[in-house]
Amino acid sequence: MFVRIVKMSFEPTKVSQFLANFENKKRLIRNFEGCEFLELYRDKNDSNVFFTYSYWDTEADLENYRQSELFKNVWQETKVLFNGKPEAWSVDKVHSLQ
Repeated sequence: MFVRIVKMSFEPTKVSQFLANFENKKRLIRNFEGCEFLELYRDKNDSNVFFTYSYWDTEADLENYRQSELFKNVWQETKVLFNGKPEAWSVDKVHSLQ
């Protein structure tokens, strides 16, 4: 399993639209084959910046999602709302304490 982190910055007037879109699609994304976890975070200092954290079983699962109609629709709705270039990282969890 690995973690995918995506940082997105939105036009201030588009944040509510992004949040509504996320609310409508979050369960579909979370239930996509290979996705084990999904969270959305908002930056404390810049309310236009959001991060998604998702856990994927394999890189192939993430790639299948990225090639899916679901992702294409989500990305098409989301990218027009950006005010900056999104950034993404795929990372392996080294330690987790609870």
